[in-house]
Amino acid sequence: MKKIFFLLMVLGWLNGHAIEPRNLLQKQAGPVQLRQMLLEKTQWIKYPAYTDRTGWDKLSGSAKAKLIKDGEANLKYEWKLVPASAYLEYERSGSRTAMENIYYANNKALSVLVFAELAEGKGRFIPAIIDGVWQFCDMPSWAISAHLRVQKTGRSLPDMNETIIELVSADMGSFLSWTWYFLKDEFNKVDPVINRRILKLLKERILDPYMQRSDYWWQALGKEGVLVNNWNPWCNANVLTCFLLLEDNKDSLTAAVYKTMQSTDQFINYVKSDGACEEGPSYWTHAAGKLYDYLQILYTATGGKINLFGEPMIRKMGEYISRSYVGNGWVVNFADASAKGGGDEELIYRYGAAVGSEEMQQYAAYLFQRNNKKLDPVVARDFFRSIESLSTYPLLSNTKAGLADFRFTWYPQTEVLFLKNNSGFFLAAKGGFNNESHNHNDVGSFSLYYKEVPFFIDAGVGTYTRQTFGPERYTIWTMQCDYHNLPMINGRAQPFGEQYKAGNVVFDSVKNRFSLDIAGAYDKETEVKKWVRSYELQNDGLVIKDQFELNKLLGANQLHFMTWAKPDLSKSGEAKLEKDGKILTLYFDPALFEASVAEIKQEDKRLSTVWGESLYRLELRAKKQVLKGNYVFRVK
Repeated sequence: MKKIFFLLMVLGWLNGHAIEPRNLLQKQAGPVQLRQMLLEKTQWIKYPAYTDRTGWDKLSGSAKAKLIKDGEANLKYEWKLVPASAYLEYERSGSRTAMENIYYANNKALSVLVFAELAEGKGRFIPAIIDGVWQFCDMPSWAISAHLRVQKTGRSLPDMNETIIELVSADMGSFLSWTWYFLKDEFNKVDPVINRRILKLLKERILDPYMQRSDYWWQALGKEGVLVNNWNPWCNANVLTCFLLLEDNKDSLTAAVYKTMQSTDQFINYVKSDGACEEGPSYWTHAAGKLYDYLQILYTATGGKINLFGEPMIRKMGEYISRSYVGNGWVVNFADASAKGGGDEELIYRYGAAVGSEEMQQYAAYLFQRNNKKLDPVVARDFFRSIESLSTYPLLSNTKAGLADFRFTWYPQTEVLFLKNNSGFFLAAKGGFNNESHNHNDVGSFSLYYKEVPFFIDAGVGTYTRQTFGPERYTIWTMQCDYHNLPMINGRAQPFGEQYKAGNVVFDSVKNRFSLDIAGAYDKETEVKKWVRSYELQNDGLVIKDQFELNKLLGANQLHFMTWAKPDLSKSGEAKLEKDGKILTLYFDPALFEASVAEIKQEDKRLSTVWGESLYRLELRAKKQVLKGNYVFRVK
C-alpha cells in the first residue's frame, strides 16, 4: 500500500491538468538532423584540459587559493561506508539522514578534492581522489534510500537485479564522468583498472539502463497526463552529460541524446505557458534551473543549432525566480518551498544572460551584493554548475544590482498572483488544485508581507522523512489546509486530490483584486455550494472577503490565519501583529467571531531556522451557523 501511494504521488495522474504538446526540442531537430548537428567528441567542451595550467589559472582566477585550501582540508578524509542499517533506517524510523549524511559527506569530500587538483595541477590530490572514486565504485548503488523504494522490491536496500536512475545517482554519474574526462590520464599512471572500473559502472548504471528503460516515472515517456516535476530536467541533464562524455559511437549517441530530448519535452509540455514554478522558488533551482542546464549543454553540444533560449516561455520560467523574491532574503513559498532563500546567483545570471533577461542578471548581482561580493565557490557533486560558476564571478562583479520592478505578476494558468503597492505591501495568493507537485492542501491561500517582513505566512515544510512522501504525508501539519490561511467550512478542511480545485479565478489589475471560488477544493461532505474569497490590495492594506452559501449546517465555520508574530487580542475585534519593528492589525467583527490563538512550537530545525521557536495560528470561530453569509477582514 505504501509503495502504491508513493507511485501515485510521483506519477500524479492529473486528469484536470491540461498538458500542451509543445515538443519544442523535437521540433528543432529529428534524429537525422540531430546526428549532423552534434559536434564530434569533446569538441563541445569549452573547459581547459587538466594539463593546461594557464587555462586553469584563468578559469579558477581568484578562487584558486580557496579551492586548494578546501582540498587540503580533505587530504586525510576517512571515506565512510554506508552500511545496510543506514539504508534500512528509512524503513524503520522514516529517517533519510541516517543514510544521506554519510553519503553526502563522501560526496562533498570527493568534490572538493577533484576541484583542488584541477586548480593546482600537481598531482597532490590524486591519491585521495582515487580512494574516493574507489569508494563510490564499491557502493551497490548511487541512489539514496528514500528513492530506492521505486524498485520492484519496494524496499530501501539496493537490489542487485534492478538499476535505479534518480536524482543523486544521476548526479554521481555525471560527476564521475567529468572526473574521468579530466583525470583519466593521471589515473592510468597509477593503474588503468581505475578507468576501466569507472567506465564499466557508468555504462551499467547510467548509459544502458537509460536506453533500455522508458518506465522511470520521471522520464514521462509513453504516459499521458502525468505529473512531471524537477526530477525530469535534473536527471536528463545528467544523463545527457554522461552520454556526451562517454559514448563513442555516433549513432548510439544520437539515439541517446534524442531520447533525452523526447523526455525533457515532457517537462516543458507539463509546465504551464505562464512559466510559473508550481513547486516554489526553492525548487526553481532544480526545475527551471535544471532545464536551463540541460538546454545549455545541448546548445553547446550542437554548436548552438538547438536553441530554445529565444522562446518566451523559457524566459518566463527563468524570471519566476526574480519575481517571487520579496526582499531581505524572503521569498514567496507555496508548496514545499522554504520562505527564505533567493536562489543561486551564478545560475540565475547565466540563465538571464542566455535568455536576454536584464532583470535576472541584475537580480543575480543583487544576491551577490547581499553576500558582500564574497567569492566563495560552491563546489558540490553538481560538477557542471561548479565549473560554470567559476567563470561567472567576474561577470557578477561588473553587473548593476537591482530587483525586479513590477506592480503585479499574474500567472493565469497556474493561478498565482504577486501584487505590490507603494506602501510596502506584497501580496501573494494562489488558486490551483490539490495535487500540484510538492502539494499542500492550500487552494485559495495567501501570504502578506509588509516592508519586507512576513506577517501572514506559509510555514513551508519540515525535514524530509519517509512520511513526507508517503501515505502519512497529510498527517503532517504543514501540509494541511487548517494550517494555511483558509477557512474550515462546516468544520471541514480541504482534502488531497487533483479534483479539489479553485473555480472562477479572476485577477482584476485595475482594482488590484484577486477572487476565486474555493468551494470545489472541499469534498461533497462539506456541503458547501459556494465560497467566493477575494483579496483586494489597497493603499493602506488588504481587504479579505468571503461570500458563502452552504447546503446544510454541519459545524461552525472557522477562519485560520498563520502568523509569524504572536497575535495580540487585547482589543475586541482586533488581532495586532508586531514583528521586526513593523506593526499590522487584522480587524474582524467581534459579533461574528470568537477569537483565539494557538501556539505551534517549531521543533524541526528546517522550520525553526526560518521562523524561530514558534509560529501562531489565529483562529476565528463563527459564533452563529448560517447557510448564507459574508465575512470581511481588513489588514492595516
